[in-house]
Amino acid sequence: MSDVLQVAIAAPHHAATAAAERAVAAGGNAFDAALAAAAVLTVVYPHQCALGGDLIAVVREPGMKPRAILSAGACAAGMDVDAVRDSHDRMPGRGPLSVTVPGIVAGWQAIADCGAALPLSSAFGEAAEMAERGVDVSAGLHRALNANADVLRADDGARQLFFKDSGVVFGVGDQLVQAALGRTLRILARSPRDFYEGEVADRLVDGLRTLGSPLRTSDFAAHRAQITEAVQWQNGGVDWFVAPAPSQGAALLAVLGESSEVTDSQLLSRSIRVSRVRDAILADPAVVDVDISRFFDAADGRVRIASSTSPGMPKPQGDTVAVTAVDSDGRAVTLVQSVYQSFGSGIVEPVTGVLLHSRGSAFSLDSGHPAMLRPGTRPPHTLSPVIALGRGEVDPLVLALGCQGGRAQPWILAQVAAAVADPRSGDLAEVLGRNRWVFGGVDIGCDQPTVVTEDTAMQLSLAEAAKTEGFEVSARGARWDEAGHVQVARLSNGVLHAASDPRADGMSVVAQAADVGGATSP
Repeated sequence: MSDVLQVAIAAPHHAATAAAERAVAAGGNAFDAALAAAAVLTVVYPHQCALGGDLIAVVREPGMKPRAILSAGACAAGMDVDAVRDSHDRMPGRGPLSVTVPGIVAGWQAIADCGAALPLSSAFGEAAEMAERGVDVSAGLHRALNANADVLRADDGARQLFFKDSGVVFGVGDQLVQAALGRTLRILARSPRDFYEGEVADRLVDGLRTLGSPLRTSDFAAHRAQITEAVQWQNGGVDWFVAPAPSQGAALLAVLGESSEVTDSQLLSRSIRVSRVRDAILADPAVVDVDISRFFDAADGRVRIASSTSPGMPKPQGDTVAVTAVDSDGRAVTLVQSVYQSFGSGIVEPVTGVLLHSRGSAFSLDSGHPAMLRPGTRPPHTLSPVIALGRGEVDPLVLALGCQGGRAQPWILAQVAAAVADPRSGDLAEVLGRNRWVFGGVDIGCDQPTVVTEDTAMQLSLAEAAKTEGFEVSARGARWDEAGHVQVARLSNGVLHAASDPRADGMSVVAQAADVGGATSP
């Protein structure tokens, strides 16, 4: 290991990883690398994250226990719940009522405050330059534009931003110029708090109010990122750390259980059982006690909960990015930021260029559900960042792990966790390239509860486990975005490694100061 600080980074878009590498060359550490990548992703991957989205992270300073950062905003304090119930059977998946206070900007500031070496303005500045100059539309963004064209066409700001004069969406390689977003990023480079108490906040609230949102400037001004103790679990000689509720992170810990020797079919059965409890109890712990021991009881079969058919239960599709970074001093960060569904609410405020998320659609309108819509509360969250630490006395493991994948994030991560935490797994890219399975219904495009594998045929044991839990089975025979975009960075035996999921447009790198050089891998 060089005496010069080195950083392993993985992100789902090559431009984000390149920005992270430049931050390291400028003297940055793992926190700076992750922030640089995160800011650029809001420019190049607007279908999955934006300044108008949310953020949950787990961070670790050298020699310290990891902490969680939850920057997940609340719905309006003046939300008229009865009016929403009178006009909707369930929370709208798009539109102004689905928007809660965005948390990304406050989350970035909280990460920077944990020990970044560079000013946060550097990350904002580079992202602003890219937005103003224009970026190539990636294959992933183009797929999302095609799939969501009708939603985007219905909003003036989105239509102006994502469509050509001919009325068709931008194609792969076309230049996406976001001048308004660039101006906003430059304002935030001077004062990130302006997003919550300043010109940017005022403009966002004015635009949302015009569309019928109950959010007000006081709601934005009240937002602060929460820095708190992470939830810890030991498995296979490794300590795993996730964010507490309203994140679903503890679901991963329950699926992993106490043994590192778990078969695929056992992982599937545990995951399905945990998912039912999650859907039944996950909510904002500020207003409801969330007993995560029930996740573990369900995983081990001590309790069983039937699937809910309530129209108030959220069934969202998830679009998210994960960024992971670990440096040679032992710093680590996994941040996950999201607009929830592809392009979130479908609203782009035109003056600021900010696309707004749809996290509020995860609230329930069932008055008996813990996650029922309440004024000024946070909805349940899919974002599930993870850090793992080994217990070895010499060169112990430091692992940052996260993924895109909506409600399936815990099960996606569970399928790779043991392998990426094993120092003998030198080829992390090979691990992430293995076929995976996910399960769900409308959230993965299936009419019925279904387990879908990327294999050409479903393993017999997996199919039997699925049918035991009441699920149909389907084999796609190809990689699939819904199987998640996993990002991993690792320090093990004194050596840094990173890998980016082949399902995304990403890249991993082990970077160091410019005068020393770096090693990059696809």
